[in-house]
Amino acid sequence: MGVMDGVRVVEVASWTYVPAAGAVLAEWGADVIKVEHPVTGDPQRGLSAMGLVPQGPGGVDYMIELPNRGKKSVGIDLTTPDGREALLKLVVTADVFLTNYLPPLRKKLGIELEDIRAANPNIIYVRGSGHGERGPEKDKGAYDGSTFWGRVIAAQATPADRDWPLNQPFAAFGDLMGGLTTAGGISAALFHRERTGEATIVDTSLLALAMWATGANILAAGLFGMTQIPQGGRDQMPNPIMNMYRTKDGRFVTLMMLQSDRFWPDLVTTIGHPELADDPKYKDAAARFENRKECITTLDSIFAEKTFDEWREILANAKGVWEPVETPGELLEDEQALANGYVRHITLDNGTSFRIVPSPLQFNESPPDLVRAPLHGEHTDEILQSVGYDMDQLIEMKVKGAIL
Repeated sequence: MGVMDGVRVVEVASWTYVPAAGAVLAEWGADVIKVEHPVTGDPQRGLSAMGLVPQGPGGVDYMIELPNRGKKSVGIDLTTPDGREALLKLVVTADVFLTNYLPPLRKKLGIELEDIRAANPNIIYVRGSGHGERGPEKDKGAYDGSTFWGRVIAAQATPADRDWPLNQPFAAFGDLMGGLTTAGGISAALFHRERTGEATIVDTSLLALAMWATGANILAAGLFGMTQIPQGGRDQMPNPIMNMYRTKDGRFVTLMMLQSDRFWPDLVTTIGHPELADDPKYKDAAARFENRKECITTLDSIFAEKTFDEWREILANAKGVWEPVETPGELLEDEQALANGYVRHITLDNGTSFRIVPSPLQFNESPPDLVRAPLHGEHTDEILQSVGYDMDQLIEMKVKGAIL
């Protein structure tokens, strides 16, 4: 039994940001019903169909699987009277209504707060947006690459010696963190309703998420009157053992030894250069700061002497914090990740199996068992029959185009 067993979520959302929240809730045991247009479906399905998002071997549509695993899909045209009636019948049975549609579309479809609460006064109403529900940009669309990364993080993450800001380095970065955050907010709202009987509204946005993620920088900028936190190159790091170093074979290890005086003697002894522990230029944090460029150059030359695998073995004996810089493929095989269930398998109906990362929370020390994302409208008949429709009614609605 999952911690959300018995909770029903009706999701009217597309792409990844808010649907990722539904995937997390489904992983935790909730019954998540994804409402899609009967013809077009979630627009993300269309990207795969056009080849803009490649499918994996065996037909794995990874950008559908990632935010939609474990759900049920119902094809409903919300612009039709029959379709909207069907949605509201689902809403009556639900605990949570989840959407990322912007205010004009919500109003057009009749799925604003007052519309949904008229059908179910006790439902928790959840909105995920790009820029929040108030202000001059409340109706403006967004993706994580634009608002989360481009607006907030890009300037902060870009090294000072680059002419152009960094693009978001990987897909769905803000979307997945936003999905988890939204799922947490829904959990709190369900707890509050259980305790008080009050159904709340939950709002979140990509702008808020990115500002939270970079809150330390934003706080410091305000305190010190700066528009941007100063950034130096890696050869100017104030603490040389908080840095990345290149190995002989072009790989990297990262050192994160904040208490440098505590860990410097052990580190240099472990890497085979105990003489550096008492070197006047490096003997304490103040000396290493004063001679940081030379200290980093010295460490660069040492780490360049051995391969990545050799350093992994050597640094396993170090007392300070360090990590190998791994590739995504290596993470799928990472012994520590596998031991904790941080990589799971999903099997499609055709027998294709693929590996996927679950959400980062576990309950009762048990990694989740994951199931595939639904096909477009796969559960339309099953779900609508469960709320009182018979097959004759469903066939009539299909003929009208109200459902899939």
